[in-house]
Amino acid sequence: MKVTVVGAGAVGATCADNIARKELAQELVLLDIKEGLAEGKAQDMMQTAALLGFDTKITGSTNDYAKTAGSDVVIITSGLPRKPGMTREELIGTNAGIVKGVTENILKFSPDAIIIIISNPMDTMTYLTLTTSGLPKNRIIGMGGTLDSARFKYQLSQQLNCSAADLNAIVVGGHGDTTMIPLISIATWNSVPVTKFLSTDQQKQIVADTMVGGATLTKLIGTSAWYAPGAAGAALVEAIVRDEKKLFTCCVSLDGEYGQKDICLGVPVVIGKNGWEKIVEFKLSDEEQASFNKSADAVRSMNDVLKTL
Repeated sequence: MKVTVVGAGAVGATCADNIARKELAQELVLLDIKEGLAEGKAQDMMQTAALLGFDTKITGSTNDYAKTAGSDVVIITSGLPRKPGMTREELIGTNAGIVKGVTENILKFSPDAIIIIISNPMDTMTYLTLTTSGLPKNRIIGMGGTLDSARFKYQLSQQLNCSAADLNAIVVGGHGDTTMIPLISIATWNSVPVTKFLSTDQQKQIVADTMVGGATLTKLIGTSAWYAPGAAGAALVEAIVRDEKKLFTCCVSLDGEYGQKDICLGVPVVIGKNGWEKIVEFKLSDEEQASFNKSADAVRSMNDVLKTL
């Protein structure tokens, strides 16, 4: 099994580190446009192998896509990160060119790869990859909802004073501060609805804090987060390479599901060796469906920017 991570910045390097530690691939390639960055980080990670006990071979490359040949899974993290006060929408112009170029170069050497998109604005970059790559839709996965759901579980665990691992909770919709929809109505703590333990005010606060989770971290640390995004990307890789059939929220192509078409948006999907294998449709309340439709409208407006580039 061979995995490539494109972009050796904080998110890409963290994702690669998680993949190596879990030995999800025999060979892992880290690629970046900046001279020496990927090589240096790859060597640094390889020097932890004797301490951490993994045998994954990690190779760094400065823009040499030939070294990525034969990759089974490719994670694209390339692009400008968000800065304080910057929205994901503002990143479209620059990052669209980067992601399109990366995808074209990857497919020259790995035409059968499953592609995971982390680059922002993630919903639009996933749609761009779908519409320009010619790949089957099941092989294009946007990571955003996986991260947002993890942040939702974190907020719930803080209010409930419980282990996040005991929670089932998902976020659907767009990967944006105003477009994501934390479904607190179906969140459970070991199969018991969390709404039984939380006041209405607590529930509203958890939802609000989840929706600004990324912006909160950007304000605190001065750039986009990387530990959780990197771990989320690695979790999807693990589900693919181990054919786990795990349920994650991911940004995927919709064709009537949840009442939407011609869009990539976050919904619950089963992840396995073929990429995303099926969409699971939960019954949304009228209010939740209205919020989902509003989220879709917002993402479409971002997608429309692609037509002007």
